[in-house]
Amino acid sequence: MDKKVTVVGAGNVGATAAQRLAEKELCDVVLVDIIDGLPQGKALDLAEAAPIEKHDAHPTGSNDYTASANSDIVIITAGIPRKPGMSRDDLLSTNAKIMKNVTQQVVEHSPDAVLIIVSNPLDAMCHVAYETSGFPKNRVIGMAGVLDSARFRTFIAMELDVSVENTTAFVLGGHGDTMVPLPRYSTVAGIPITELLPKERIDALVERTANGGAEIVKLLKTGSAFYAPASAAVEMAESILKDRKKILPCAVYLEGEYGFNDLFIGVPVKLGANGVEEIIEITLTAEEKAALEKSADAVRELKELLKKLS
Repeated sequence: MDKKVTVVGAGNVGATAAQRLAEKELCDVVLVDIIDGLPQGKALDLAEAAPIEKHDAHPTGSNDYTASANSDIVIITAGIPRKPGMSRDDLLSTNAKIMKNVTQQVVEHSPDAVLIIVSNPLDAMCHVAYETSGFPKNRVIGMAGVLDSARFRTFIAMELDVSVENTTAFVLGGHGDTMVPLPRYSTVAGIPITELLPKERIDALVERTANGGAEIVKLLKTGSAFYAPASAAVEMAESILKDRKKILPCAVYLEGEYGFNDLFIGVPVKLGANGVEEIIEITLTAEEKAALEKSADAVRELKELLKKLS
């Protein structure tokens, strides 16, 4: 195939993203992980499924970044989950070191790639990747809003008993409990949900969306979501690989847009062959602006903490 995507981190999110990429025949896929045998084994397993799934993508696995050379896109999922007794500072410090190391090696072997960041804490990791890579801002993108919006769309469809294909939704801001779902811009077959549901039900869906990741963690008990996060990253990758110019909510570096500077925040963007091709500014109410500012404050706090820890 003429396109190549590397997925760093062969855990649940990374391996599922590799599967989606291959089965959609979007590209050849390289899985990279530090654990000996893990990316090789999962890539071989995916390759052996290809005759049944009827695709000719070529998954390969490696512990060495040379296999990732000249990738068009690199999806970074590497990092550790927060463990019992671990402080937020410890998690941030550890994953920042991992992100810096990964980014340095990615840049060395794929200097023209677009980076899609999935690792948490998402918004802070985008800053690490951006500053480490030296890439222009259009080539460092965080996956958050696509996932959060998909969750909102799912809950809307469940509530109204309609097809998820009829639902659209936008979630802005940082990836966490300060995210900002926008009911006014969320629709079913073009009809705003504000005309289909009472405020208290919308508020409940908004709250469930903000806690969507935590809800799954609570149910799984020993893990976190991976199907939807992987699908979200792949939707972003597909829009870039195929130059589809989809409008998707992503964490991107803002320089004055929405009144923010020097900050990665989730906003609607156009994704095409050049990565972020346009940041789309929509009109927000005073209440929505206040919520977005609160979300931005949470991202600023993480960014300042990164400076102290580095």
